[in-house]
Amino acid sequence: MQRKSFGTMSCPIARSLERVGEWWSILILRDAFQGLTQFDQFQKSLGIAPNMLARRLNALVENGLLERRRYCERPPRDEYVLTERGRDFRPVLWALLAWGNRHFAPEGASVVVVDAETGRRADPVLVDRHTGKVMTAATFRSAPGPAADADVRHRLGRHVRAAAQARRNRP
Repeated sequence: MQRKSFGTMSCPIARSLERVGEWWSILILRDAFQGLTQFDQFQKSLGIAPNMLARRLNALVENGLLERRRYCERPPRDEYVLTERGRDFRPVLWALLAWGNRHFAPEGASVVVVDAETGRRADPVLVDRHTGKVMTAATFRSAPGPAADADVRHRLGRHVRAAAQARRNRP
C-alpha cells in the first residue's frame, strides 16, 4: 500500500514529516549528530537492513538534510554529513529526547542534554528567539501565516474565538 505524500500540503508540520517523519530517518539524524558518517556505522548502530538504510539515506540527501561526500574511489564509498538544514533539526531531537525521558523512561534517562562548558544537565524548552520568553500554551498559540488558505484561517480562528470566550467566562 502506497502511503500518502504530505509534501504538497500547506501545513509546515506535514511538510516536515514528509522529510523526516519515517522513524529510521530521525534515528539516522540522531546518529549523524553523534558523529556517525559512514553507511556501515549507521547500519551497525541501527541494525537496519541495507536496502532500507540506502533508501533512507538517499531520501535525507534528496531532502537536503544530509550531504553525500565521496571518501574512497576504489571501492566507491561515500560518507553522509549534516547540512545546515540537517543541523537545524538538533532542537527537534533534543525536544524528543526530553519528552521521551519525561514520559517513557521509568528506569531513568539513558541520554541527557548537558551544558558543554559545565556539564550540568539541561532541561530543553522552546524559547521565542525574539523575546526570550518560554513558549507555553498559556503564552503562545498558532496563527494563520501569510500563505494560509481559508481552511487554515478558519480552523485557527476557531481556537482564537474559543480562547477569547474562555477568558470572558473566567470568574
